[in-house]
Amino acid sequence: MSMYKVAVVGDKDSILGFKALGVTTFPVTSNEEAVGALNKIAKDNVAVICITEAVAKDIQPQIAALQKKQLPAIVLIPNNQGTLGLGMLQIKKNAEKAIGADILFGKEGS
Repeated sequence: MSMYKVAVVGDKDSILGFKALGVTTFPVTSNEEAVGALNKIAKDNVAVICITEAVAKDIQPQIAALQKKQLPAIVLIPNNQGTLGLGMLQIKKNAEKAIGADILFGKEGS
C-alpha cells in the first residue's frame, strides 16, 4: 500500500505554516522555480498540490497539463496577501464540468 503525499508551492511567507503541519513545501520566487517544483512534484507520489493563486496565474499551461491526469489534484489557495479569486473560479469550472450546470453562483454571481 502506497502513501500519498501533499505538497504546497508558493512564496515562502504564504506556505511556511504548511511546513509546521508536515506538508512538503516548495518556496519559489520565480516562474522558473515554480515550474521546476511542479516537475519535481509530478515525479513523486503526490496526490494533492496546493499552489498559491499568485504563483499559479503565471504558470497556467503547466498546471493545465497536470490537471489532465488523475493525480495529482491541483488546489489553488490564496497567499498571505489575500485571494485573487482564481481558486473559487477553478472550483466553479470543475463543478460545471462534473454536473453540467453552474450550481454555485448561477447567473447572478458570474
